[in-house]
Amino acid sequence: MLRCRAVSAVDFDHLSPEVALDLHPTLARMRAECPVAHSERHGGFWFVSRYDDVLRVAQDWETFSSEHGITVPGGPTPVPAIPEQLDPPLHREFKRLINAHFTPAKVLEHEDETRVLVNHLIDGFAERGSCDFMGEFAQPLPGRVFFEMFLHAPSDELAEINRLATLASTPTTKEAREARGQMLRWIGEFAERRRHEPPRGDVVDAVLAAEIEGRPITDVEVVGVLQLLLFGGLDTTAGALGMMLLRFCREPELAELLRSRPELVPAAVEELLRLDGPFTFIRRTAMRDTEIGGCPIRAGDAVLISWASANRDEDEFDHPDRFDLDRPSNRHIAFGAGPHRCAGSNLARMNLRISVHELLQRLDDIRLADGADPEPFHPGYSRAPTEVPLVFTPRARTA
Repeated sequence: MLRCRAVSAVDFDHLSPEVALDLHPTLARMRAECPVAHSERHGGFWFVSRYDDVLRVAQDWETFSSEHGITVPGGPTPVPAIPEQLDPPLHREFKRLINAHFTPAKVLEHEDETRVLVNHLIDGFAERGSCDFMGEFAQPLPGRVFFEMFLHAPSDELAEINRLATLASTPTTKEAREARGQMLRWIGEFAERRRHEPPRGDVVDAVLAAEIEGRPITDVEVVGVLQLLLFGGLDTTAGALGMMLLRFCREPELAELLRSRPELVPAAVEELLRLDGPFTFIRRTAMRDTEIGGCPIRAGDAVLISWASANRDEDEFDHPDRFDLDRPSNRHIAFGAGPHRCAGSNLARMNLRISVHELLQRLDDIRLADGADPEPFHPGYSRAPTEVPLVFTPRARTA
């Protein structure tokens, strides 16, 4: 099997709208024909699509750095996303700081109020029999949970931050760069406001008071940490919710199974994350000469790995395009792998689990509205439908 090939002839561009619309068939062809490939797009990069190779790159931070030269097309980000754009050992100090506020136990403290919020959002459209799912549920929910329960930020500012986060997730456009700049300004202003407010014992207080390597955290580092929390918690969770509802529309028997057997929802969320996870690609930089799958990688080369491709690798998962709750092993890496694995995975899982359960208990016969485009995805490093217009039959709410 051919593992190493230059693919500039097929002009592979992971940020193109065409790839966004045809993502999984494209990635399947890459795994089959050139699982380690080179493209001349965006200054040139190696593309790695097989599960074992992706896992190796993600775990070997000494060879494949997150800190050196990791930029998106269009130029470097004004403020690094911390700790994503750092390597150990400095990365570990920031990661411990964040992890302490997103443990399973900490997240569980907010389960009841999250369920109340989920049902409040559903109340806004349930009796109508239709909704703009992304605008009325998927985008507001993770932002409100994060803003109100973890950041303690003003709720009346959430709609604008959600809008900016969605725009900024498409890194190649002028609008995205402007949106990121506006978000960074808001974060700086929010952090300054919080410095003059009584402590709340939350992650913001912890970040503001942190000591890093024996010295106070800098203002730029504060903004960098809060930036990553916002980007990691808003657009990606919204995208996962949108993908799950699209699948329920296409596979109504799955929705009915989970409606009748709600105890299966946690396992179903994991399988849905494997199939349609919101993180698609991430970029690393080779720090020394090495090889992947027999391909010579030189120091300084950009290496792009695909979580989405790895999670449908035929060598790791039997019938990888099929939803299967009976898999003997589901080692998906929808939240990444290695030291940079998503710190907010416990919060995301809670949001998804509660949302799927409550939506299916309250909405029946869920389907796309007539004439709706079922897969209008935006291109980028994360995957989210831009809209999911739904129609459904309301179910009587149980106590």
